[in-house]
Amino acid sequence: MRARSGKTILRKRARTRKLAKGFRLSRHNLYRQAIVTLIRGRKYAYRDRRVRKRQFRRLWIIRINAACRARGMRYSQLIAGLINAQVILDRKSLSEIAIHDPDTFTKLVEIARQHLPEGLKK
Repeated sequence: MRARSGKTILRKRARTRKLAKGFRLSRHNLYRQAIVTLIRGRKYAYRDRRVRKRQFRRLWIIRINAACRARGMRYSQLIAGLINAQVILDRKSLSEIAIHDPDTFTKLVEIARQHLPEGLKK
C-alpha cells in the first residue's frame, strides 16, 4: 500500500486543523473528527444564511406591528392600505422609519388609513 504521510498530505491535514481552530476537545486536533465537524458546520452555515433572512423579516414585522398598534391600526391593515395607496416600501425601511422617524411613520399610517376599504376602517 502507498504511504500517505508525505508533505502534501501533512499540509492538507494542517490546513484542516487550522480551519477547526476553536472547536472543543478532540474535534480541533484529530483529523477525522475535524473533517466531520467542519462538514457539519458548513452545512449549518449554509442553512442559517437563509434562516437569518427569515428572522430579520420577522423582527421587522414585529416592530412595524408595535408601531402601528400604538397609532390604533393593525399591521395587516397598514400593509393593505399602503398597497392600495401604491406606497412601495419594504418591511426593512418601514421598520427603520418607525424607529428613527416616528412623525413620518404616523403620516404613513394616515395614508394607509385613507386608502383602506370602508369595511376595514375603524
